[in-house]
Amino acid sequence: MFLKKVKKRYFLIALSTASILSCQSCSSGKDVEEAIIIPPAPVVIVDKQWAFDANPTWADEFDYTGLPSSTKWDYDLGGSGWGNNEKQLYTNALSNVSVDNGMLSITAKKENMNGMSYTSTRLVTRNKLDVTYGRIEVKAKLPTGRGTWPAIWMLPTDRSYGDWPKSGEIDIMEHVGYDQNRVHFSTHTEAYYFKINTAKTSSKIIADASTSFHTYRVDWTPYAIRGYFDNIQVFEFVNEGTGYKVWPFDKRFHILLNVAVGGDWGGAQGIDDSIFPQKMEIDYVRYFKMIDK
Repeated sequence: MFLKKVKKRYFLIALSTASILSCQSCSSGKDVEEAIIIPPAPVVIVDKQWAFDANPTWADEFDYTGLPSSTKWDYDLGGSGWGNNEKQLYTNALSNVSVDNGMLSITAKKENMNGMSYTSTRLVTRNKLDVTYGRIEVKAKLPTGRGTWPAIWMLPTDRSYGDWPKSGEIDIMEHVGYDQNRVHFSTHTEAYYFKINTAKTSSKIIADASTSFHTYRVDWTPYAIRGYFDNIQVFEFVNEGTGYKVWPFDKRFHILLNVAVGGDWGGAQGIDDSIFPQKMEIDYVRYFKMIDK
């Protein structure tokens, strides 16, 4: 009898990290379901002040002659534009990439090949050196001239979170020849990348970037990615603890060295054909393992 006199109300409470669903009575006397979406709370990432091995776990000092060591390097080949409307054909020819006098040279040339107007090289350590966390340091002298676009950078080996930029990118050094001596450090993720004007990036003027050697370095830990030019910190991106869209940098990445020609950024002010050939010279590439805590 009592149940007939009392209005029935049903409450469903579903608790999760994403939502709470409840039934509430409104002023009309009717039961209304309202979904309240609560985003997951950020995971607090603690900076454990990780250190790195004193000696490199992997290195190429280029103390030999000929093509880069096949035990350490592979190539991305072809002339597809590489997503940036670049104008070069990437080859593995000695005329574009060679080791001599203790230096690696990547040379961009003005020549027609396979429908492209320039040639160059894109070296990769994919499946030769793939790392999660650590310190990478490269000593390099950059090319110069309008239309050149050299880079020292990292890409995910497995694309665990999806195609670019979902699985991330780390640009240890980028330079465009029409903006001489301004050198950039950047990261790209699904939440923060240049095509939506949210990229995490920083730049520094290095007055002799193309006439002297300088060191370009990343210190990558679970807490942050930090960039250094000549051992001076120029960049920091801290892990926000909100998942892969912001921080896909918990998977293995490999190193890339290349000199692009033209493209959306490198060719934004055209290409000066009179400057070629142009080369990026590398004194060494070193990887230091992070000491876990």
